[in-house]
Amino acid sequence: MRKFLVVLDESRECLNAMRFAAMRAAKTGGGVQVLSVIPPEEFQHWMGVADLMRAEARERIEVHFDVFAKWMRDKQGVNPELVIREGDPVTEILAQVREDPDVGVLVLGAGTEKTGPGPLVSQLSRASGSLPVPITLVPGDMSKERLESIT
Repeated sequence: MRKFLVVLDESRECLNAMRFAAMRAAKTGGGVQVLSVIPPEEFQHWMGVADLMRAEARERIEVHFDVFAKWMRDKQGVNPELVIREGDPVTEILAQVREDPDVGVLVLGAGTEKTGPGPLVSQLSRASGSLPVPITLVPGDMSKERLESIT
């Protein structure tokens, strides 16, 4: 089954990327894989503190994921899978795309700030020519109704 890989982070545009991935998966018989990356700088402390911080970060991610997963199951009939990786976000996203042959599309939310679409979109766009899958950029300020009409 083809999976839509979508990145779960703290950005506002993440919501539209999640919606788009779930709606496309529902309409095409695909799946959704939600990837969250814990950056390494969160653990630059003593070993015991780093382990506690890592556990807390994973717990926050799982709680955040549960909200999206419930919506996807209830509204779209899609049961998403969660993948948590640690490291540089761009490196880990690229690794996940390359390691999972079922990933067919990378879905990213594009920020609406004047500074640009966001660091992930900017960095991954530069690597898009060598990716084994297409990238879909979902505008962060697109309405739910417009998303529904185009999926």
